[in-house]
Amino acid sequence: MTLTQAQGERLCRIEAEPPYTPQIGLLVDMLKYARHTTLQAVEGLSVSELDARPPGFTNSAGMLLAHIAATDRIYQHLSFGGVDPMEPLLPEYAPYVGAMTFGEAGERVTGLSLERHLSELAAARAETLSTLAQKDDAWLASRLSVPYFGYANQHWAWFHVMEDEVSHRGQIRLIRKALQTPSGQD
Repeated sequence: MTLTQAQGERLCRIEAEPPYTPQIGLLVDMLKYARHTTLQAVEGLSVSELDARPPGFTNSAGMLLAHIAATDRIYQHLSFGGVDPMEPLLPEYAPYVGAMTFGEAGERVTGLSLERHLSELAAARAETLSTLAQKDDAWLASRLSVPYFGYANQHWAWFHVMEDEVSHRGQIRLIRKALQTPSGQD
């Protein structure tokens, strides 16, 4: 993932740009930076590396990527739609349940190429960014309308999507390091 100097410099500034309102624009820049670093963390991984679970790890890098995409999707429903797609399970959300629950409900995600994971990440995020471009800062400050999330506002919801990605990106980096380290060595 090669960036020009200007692209790299822009990535290191949190600035609102059209078509987003000021606060949403700042949030979007943070989401973009988090995604950039996630993509760096998985660059070049093979299917076997994406599916590997080193000793001491409960998830694979591929499972975590699928979870990141599923989190974007679930928060689209919670935030933009005002519904929890898992209560009751919405048919359009069914493909993401395994990823969202790390395989506890539904199947664990395995056997997918990096390109497939990246495509789903991009599709989920494109929908998020397109919808955020239609919102304003008053909406961002408004509370979620999902009953048991009514204490949280929209800004928190999308901050949580970002922090969840950053957390799992850290796990992916640890998994990648564990795959490169001979057993028993640091």
